Amino acid sequence: MQATAQNLAVYDLTCEYKTNPLGMDKVQPRLSWKIRSTQNDVVQTAYEIRVGTQSNRWTASAAVWQSGKVAGDRSILVPYAGDALQSAKRYYWQVRVWDNHGNVSPWSEVNWWEMGLLNTGDWKAQWISHPADTLPVSGPAPMFRKTFSAPGPVKQARLYITSQGLYEAQLNGQQIGEAYFTPGWTSYHSQLQYQVYDVTNLIKRGDNALGVTLGDGWFRGNLMVAGRNLYGKTLALLAQLEVTYSDGRVERVVTDGSWKASLDGPIRVSDIYNGETYDARKVLHDWVSPSFDDRIWDAVSVSPSPRYDHLVISAAPPVTIHERIKPIALITTPKGEKVLDFGQNLVGRVSFSATGAPGDSLVIHHAEVLDKDGNFYTENLRAAKQQITYIFNGAGEEAYAPHFTFQGFRYIKLGGNADLIDTTNIVAEVLHSATKPTGTFETSNPLLNQLQHNIVWGQKGNFLDVPTDCPQRDERLGWTGDAQAFFSTAAFNMDVSGFFVKWLKDLKAEQYNSGAVPHVIPNVWKSEDGGSAGWSDVATIIPWEFYVVYGDTTILADQYESMVRWVGFMEAKSTDDLWNTGFHFGDWLFFRPDDDTDGRSAITDKYLIAQAFFAHSTQLLINAASVLGRTDDVAKYESLLKRIKAAFLREYVTPSGRLVSGTQTAYVLALHFDMLPEDLREQAARRLADNIASYGNHLTTGFLGTPYLCHVLSRFGYDDIAFTLLMRERYPSWLYPVTQGATTIWERWDGQKPNGTFQNAGMNSFNHYAYGAIGDWMYKHIGGIQPIADKPGYREFVLSPKIGGGLTSAKTSLESPYGAIRSEWMLEGDRVKLAVEVPVNTKATIVFNAARGGSIRDARGETVASGLQIGSGRYEFEYLVDSTK
Repeated sequence: MQATAQNLAVYDLTCEYKTNPLGMDKVQPRLSWKIRSTQNDVVQTAYEIRVGTQSNRWTASAAVWQSGKVAGDRSILVPYAGDALQSAKRYYWQVRVWDNHGNVSPWSEVNWWEMGLLNTGDWKAQWISHPADTLPVSGPAPMFRKTFSAPGPVKQARLYITSQGLYEAQLNGQQIGEAYFTPGWTSYHSQLQYQVYDVTNLIKRGDNALGVTLGDGWFRGNLMVAGRNLYGKTLALLAQLEVTYSDGRVERVVTDGSWKASLDGPIRVSDIYNGETYDARKVLHDWVSPSFDDRIWDAVSVSPSPRYDHLVISAAPPVTIHERIKPIALITTPKGEKVLDFGQNLVGRVSFSATGAPGDSLVIHHAEVLDKDGNFYTENLRAAKQQITYIFNGAGEEAYAPHFTFQGFRYIKLGGNADLIDTTNIVAEVLHSATKPTGTFETSNPLLNQLQHNIVWGQKGNFLDVPTDCPQRDERLGWTGDAQAFFSTAAFNMDVSGFFVKWLKDLKAEQYNSGAVPHVIPNVWKSEDGGSAGWSDVATIIPWEFYVVYGDTTILADQYESMVRWVGFMEAKSTDDLWNTGFHFGDWLFFRPDDDTDGRSAITDKYLIAQAFFAHSTQLLINAASVLGRTDDVAKYESLLKRIKAAFLREYVTPSGRLVSGTQTAYVLALHFDMLPEDLREQAARRLADNIASYGNHLTTGFLGTPYLCHVLSRFGYDDIAFTLLMRERYPSWLYPVTQGATTIWERWDGQKPNGTFQNAGMNSFNHYAYGAIGDWMYKHIGGIQPIADKPGYREFVLSPKIGGGLTSAKTSLESPYGAIRSEWMLEGDRVKLAVEVPVNTKATIVFNAARGGSIRDARGETVASGLQIGSGRYEFEYLVDSTK
């Protein structure tokens, strides 16, 4: 007889990668769960899901789906298969599982999802704007308000809202939600996100007031080469409040001609690059109160032809405040400036409280670094002002935080009436997309730990709704090359599933008819400008790596056409299968010796790079076609791949295997993408190793070569060189910025030179994550956690930690789609102690690198062999190593 097992439990239920999502527009949302057990080697053998419209009723009459007992081990992304889902309706669900030991779990806790507005006809609101809000420069933020009455007790209230521009909403003076920079940045012409808020507890019986303020944001604010007004000249609001009363009546409050608007509020200027000017003398107290007199406010303009067909629920997590950091030092610079140091290069905003007379002002400038003399340095911001101006109203202590702008900074300079503020009342609020941390990495080396810290903080700062290249200067764009280089590292550090689902939709929408992918997504270039090797290849690289990490075939299906079009673009631009035309960034920002007197400068032929990525994207397309069962495409592109590699050999490889462009990046790409026949690979790896030695054991790679460099060295048996490169402290190296006090990853290897001077101010970001791609190698080789493409989502994986670099210990963990994977090793003399954890419903293969034959023993003292496969549970091993390089 089978009994419910208390040692088997289901937890961490998600719907489309979200926990209890309020707003869902997938008509067949996919459900996932994780499993705990006190036993080892546990595999799910069956599951049962039930879905209903009430949280405490699961009878057949109340259910909308009862899966029944379904045999199998599938526990991630199981599609809903019940009755058709209805707009604005909440659905509750539970799951229970059976395992291979004869146990059945209790039903999980009840989770839910709530549908958004599924049909264009569900929208009753109209787009409204302020009729005078058409200034050619940044001006006052338009404010909108509407009063309404709630005649009875409210059972439920939902606000569906979006805008052209950014919005902040209030109900009866209370802020709605905790998200910032809503509705987010997308390819606005193709899709505009809306949000859903539960405002039940904010509505009062009787009179109520709803108010919304709009900011320029990305919609019409400054965007680098695009200037202003890329998407439109007028900010607009679309809002629909649906109130359900206890007696079942439903009432809607929608944006229409009855709303009132004003341009006379306190936000006088708002821009992402330049900051905000806030005049507190214009604060309209209680303007989101039913008693406020808005008779002098203006009538709104109503769009005569409202559009709803591009409205979507965001797949990405919202931007929220994650930390609040107090300054660590007050500095008076040699120039006499008053500067605060927060001790960390971060992205967000500064909030403060202070008292001043009417008309007094506090001006705050933001910077990443101080110059060699200790003065405030902003030249690398280019045209971005990063300036906040606050004008006091004189009514006592005033509290303020910017609304529609974010800054990248470690230091702030106080100007204006700076003496008015007690600097202990200033706080830096860290803002980024709410991607949950999933990975940890810690070693016995403090510098390496700081490098990991810098990688994570670079990711935090640049994952603000889109994967930006930098967060401080007049750029902050979704550069494709940076994103593809860093994706695998990003997916170790945080759950980036929803974040990239959203961004890849924009990529597909912005892709040119030719198949070329723009340099940045969303695209800010007004004319076709894309197709650069290693940048446009994001169209194939991220979908495939996403599939490997999350086990999601839907991402491949959704992006498949985009992948085909990108490979088709390269094929169309090729002659005899050789792609040697067009503009390419090449190995961007590679190391180039200042004293290049012997002609060895590490310039990699850009067309060699292009041909290598042509092959790589074609291989990834073959992989995707195989997963999706597109056998005809597999054959078609396998034939193309053979021709691409043959053309590479003809053009760029001598008969003896020497590359005509003999740089580290050339050999790295040729080896990592398997451009060479097997009999030429070992000698090519030796040439790579020799090249590194010729530079004094330094790297010379840029954005495209760096992510793969250590991987290639490890693949061909040069772990010692990979560790040497990682542990170098002299420029150029990953640890050089750490020795210079960096707290994020730099754009350039020598952003700050050893003599304290800076690189070219026109392109010198101190928070630029691309070189942080080394984190992928650190997780996979020092920690040893390696996914297997044929068993995606870490259904099966390898644990293969490498001992080296002078390290004596390493702790690595990853919260995978199935649960926590852990690897922890400690070296004592020539003895290694290794502890690992494998989640329920998965398997791991343990590789004991450099272990002496027969020396590997488990916790029971029994001898085991390298390549041991284990099921779920916690295990400990000891073994002797032959060397500790």
